[in-house]
Amino acid sequence: MKSRIFMYLFIFSVLVIVFQYANSKSILDKYEKDIKTYKLQIIENEQKITELEDQNFELNTFTINNNEEALTYFENKGYDVEKLVPAISDGLFEMNNYSGEDHPIVPFVSMTDSKLLINRVRILNHKWIIANFSDGENWGEIFVTYDIDDNSNLKYELKDYFLYPKAY
Repeated sequence: MKSRIFMYLFIFSVLVIVFQYANSKSILDKYEKDIKTYKLQIIENEQKITELEDQNFELNTFTINNNEEALTYFENKGYDVEKLVPAISDGLFEMNNYSGEDHPIVPFVSMTDSKLLINRVRILNHKWIIANFSDGENWGEIFVTYDIDDNSNLKYELKDYFLYPKAY
């Protein structure tokens, strides 16, 4: 009788061991699959980060903040660059506070009930600015030069412009 009990215990132990092995194997296989998936995601994310860094570099190529020569030009003239650069943009944005139909620098008239407004400004260097404008339905861009006179007044001059054709 004791031998039968030992035999049943042995069979039961073998079954428990087989069950534990199969269960552990499936858990390990799932973890390995998850690890491979996460490694692929890490590689994809690193590639995306590299692409974004390249795009960021490209976007910052033509901006006064990354143009040492332009910043040095202003510093050599005695201007505080940290105050001057925002003042240049603000000068264009202040032109949005106009009355009547004619914008002070945008050579178009609004074709809607809204005013034409300068939306975004990019200062390229110590002489050039590009900006876009809109009346809510029509969009365009302007190329502006600027200068600072002897009294430290900013003067803007429109050089070129266009209005995107409306797609119907």
